[in-house]
Amino acid sequence: MKNLFVRFVKDNSGATAIEYGLIAAGISVAIIAVVNGLGTSLNAKFSLISTQLK
Repeated sequence: MKNLFVRFVKDNSGATAIEYGLIAAGISVAIIAVVNGLGTSLNAKFSLISTQLK
């Protein structure tokens, strides 16, 4: 039982998985922010082009 507890305390794979999850979440938030800003910009540009064509 003691060996099991010692191995559990020394095991860092769970912490590593959480860190990778946090990194992936941060990258996802950054990508969403960039795509959202780009979409807004493209929408404005297409609206301007559409207005000028009429």
